[in-house]
Amino acid sequence: MSALPSSSLRLYGMQERANHLDFDIRFEGARDVLARPHRHEYFQIQVSIHGGSQQVIGGAVRPFTAGHLSFVLPYRVHVVPHPPGARYAIVNFDQGFLWPELAVEALDLEEVPAARQPELAPFLFQECLDFHFGDADFARILEWLDELAALNRERRFGTVGAIRGILLQLMALVCHRHEGPLLAQAALQGGRSAGHAALQRVMRYVREHLAEEMSLNDAAAAAMLSPNYLAHLLKKQTQRTFTELVTERRLERAKELLVTSNARIGDIARQCGFGDAVYFARRFRLQNGVTPREFRSQADAGLAQAAQALSSR
Repeated sequence: MSALPSSSLRLYGMQERANHLDFDIRFEGARDVLARPHRHEYFQIQVSIHGGSQQVIGGAVRPFTAGHLSFVLPYRVHVVPHPPGARYAIVNFDQGFLWPELAVEALDLEEVPAARQPELAPFLFQECLDFHFGDADFARILEWLDELAALNRERRFGTVGAIRGILLQLMALVCHRHEGPLLAQAALQGGRSAGHAALQRVMRYVREHLAEEMSLNDAAAAAMLSPNYLAHLLKKQTQRTFTELVTERRLERAKELLVTSNARIGDIARQCGFGDAVYFARRFRLQNGVTPREFRSQADAGLAQAAQALSSR
C-alpha cells in the first residue's frame, strides 16, 4: 500500500467511533468500515471471525484472516480493510480504563518494557508478529467477546470491573500462547520497541529524498507514522526537529560531494536540496566555519599533502 499524504491520516477519538468514552465493542455492520490508513487516540483490538485478508500496521503488512487478532497502539497508523462478507469484532478502550496506574503518555507507550506491563506486549510488537489461534482457543475468545458485548449493553454496578477482567484474560491468553516470540522481540529490541524501527524508516526516506523538498508530513506518511508521533520521536531520540535533521543530513552529503566530485558548488547545492546556492553557502559556513569553496580547497590541500607524504616514502 502506497504512502498517503499525512493530511489524509485521520485521527479518531472514542467519541467518534464508540458508544462509550472508556470501553466499547462492536461487530461487523455496526459502523462504516475505515478502509484508508488512519490513527486513533485509544487502544484497539480487532478479531477476524470469518473471511478477512490482511492488515497494514505501522510500516508492516501482516495477515488478518479468520482466527487472527490485531492489537493497535494509540496513534499508530493502521488499516484493516475488511472485505465484503467478512465477520469481525472491534474492541476499543481508553488507557485509563484498563491501566489507570500506568502514568505514561500515549506517545511514550512504545518505550514501556514488556516485562513491566506484559499485557502491552501484543500492542508493542504487532508490526513484527502474527497472533493466530487454534479452534479451541478461538472459541474461548468468541465467548469472551459475547460476554463483553452483553456487559457493555447493560452496564450496572460492578460491570466495569467485569469488563476489565475479561480483557485481561484475553491478553493473558495471547501472551501465554505467543510467549516465545513476544519475549524474543522484547529481548531483541531491548525496550526500544517499534520506535527504533520507525526512526530507521524515516532516516531511509530522508536519505533517498535529499534532493527534493521534504516536510515532516511527507516523512511521516512514508514511514506510516502520525506527524505528531514523528516529531515527538525525533526530539526524544535525536534532540532535533525534522527540519534540523534534514538540514544536517544535506550538509553532510554536500561535504561528501565537495571532496569526492568536481561538480560546481551550485550543482551540489541543488543535489542536496538547497534551491538557492547563496543560502546553501550561508548554512554551510554556519555549520562548518568555512564556505563550501574554502572547505573544498582545504580538503584538496589535505589530500595533496597526504599523497606527497606517501610518494616520498
